[in-house]
Amino acid sequence: MAKAIMIQGTMSNAGKSLVSAALCRIFRQDGYRCAPFKAQNMALNSFVTSDGLEMGRAQVMQAEASGIEPSVLMNPVLLKPSSDTGSQVIVMGEVMGDMSAADYFRRKKELVPVIMNAYNELAADCDIVVIEGAGSPAELNLAADDIVNMGMARRAKSPVLLVGDIDRGGIFAQLLGTLMLLEKEEQSMVKGLLVNKFRGDKEIFRSGTDILEQRSGKPVAGVIPYIECDIDDEDSLSERLCQNSKDCLIEIAVIRLPRISNFTDFDVFSRFSGVSVRYITKAGQLKCPDMIIIPGTKSTVSDMKWLRESGIEAEIKSLAKSGIPVWGICGGYQILGNYLSDKNNCEGGDSVKGMGLLNSETVFESQKIRTRTKGSFSAVGGIFSSLNGTEFYGYEIHNGRTIHSGADMLTMENGSGDGATFGNIYGCYVHGIFDNFEVADKIIRSLCAERGVDFTEITVRNVVDYKNMQYDILADEVRKNIDMNLIYRIIENGI
Repeated sequence: MAKAIMIQGTMSNAGKSLVSAALCRIFRQDGYRCAPFKAQNMALNSFVTSDGLEMGRAQVMQAEASGIEPSVLMNPVLLKPSSDTGSQVIVMGEVMGDMSAADYFRRKKELVPVIMNAYNELAADCDIVVIEGAGSPAELNLAADDIVNMGMARRAKSPVLLVGDIDRGGIFAQLLGTLMLLEKEEQSMVKGLLVNKFRGDKEIFRSGTDILEQRSGKPVAGVIPYIECDIDDEDSLSERLCQNSKDCLIEIAVIRLPRISNFTDFDVFSRFSGVSVRYITKAGQLKCPDMIIIPGTKSTVSDMKWLRESGIEAEIKSLAKSGIPVWGICGGYQILGNYLSDKNNCEGGDSVKGMGLLNSETVFESQKIRTRTKGSFSAVGGIFSSLNGTEFYGYEIHNGRTIHSGADMLTMENGSGDGATFGNIYGCYVHGIFDNFEVADKIIRSLCAERGVDFTEITVRNVVDYKNMQYDILADEVRKNIDMNLIYRIIENGI
């Protein structure tokens, strides 16, 4: 049975996911079999495993860092927010149902046996399990029935490292305040503190480390600098979504829908030096990009209404008319069509006209499609016609069923068709379709040709090697700035 270590944070986005990924990579480098685990994740960035089950992308990223295949055992409960007060609840990769926050809070304790079965099965095949918490463990109104922070640590008998984000300020209040609000037993389970996202000269903070250790009675296991590495982010707090356009040869504009999902679909483009991926939140920001992408969304109908009310729809249609290519993925594909109907109340129970850029209609059904998929491009016209015959791979997660006129843009491995194209408008359901480097490469080459830019000015990176290099950069920087001997002693001694 594996030993465990748990990474909890003082708040969301304190760095739990990246610290967990770094430890997964370090343990792998040190010869241990390790795996990530998060009992409950709340995110719209999800992934389909090889056996057709849905899980959060943060644990997929951590599995990559560990050098193992992602499994729903690593994330038994996934909450996908569908409104400000409710979520779709996914248990062991399958939809349990839609629940209000109050309903889920009342019922979540029922999921403890499922969570522990998943954890025990995962731990039986590992040396170390790196457990990630959620938000803060000091949410006192949620503590009684906790299944993801101290409740999980207690059940897994796991020591805890508490991470604070010094970049946001208030690091002493974050770490000491969180400890103070924990129960005595829980305080004893915290075996070390981590100061994350430090900028500047660490010698200046040496007295701060002393204060933290004196006031808390806990060792500071490390002061981790702000690390520049390109690793998939977990959710809408991602800094990627706030990046402004930089000097570039090619600019891709992604519409930041209110319920945007799987924005990691477009990370591959940022791995081309000379290409900027810019996120759009309001009318007037689009200007004149080389390509527009409408991403996936958990609430397609309401996000279509937002596009219309915000004025962004009119801007997209005007740019499309001028020849700027527009590509929709999943919900974005549905939005590009003529009509969306949700009579089965899968996404709010309403219907709305789409943009009308593709001659298609979408009906939402209760049965969710979850599948890995691969095939090749076919019948692609317009600026991206060079994609014809190119292989793709990815995965689908959607309730909508889309019917379109004309030839299919994609030919699946089983011979069926999917996706639609008309002129420079493209749409399909496949998340990760750009991750095949040949696909992304041909898209960027086509945009360069259209702009009259020499493609040789753009530096291209091998995606698999590049991602592994980024995991190693993360692990090496964390290893240099934390006391790994202390970490291993904490793991060995347990709670």
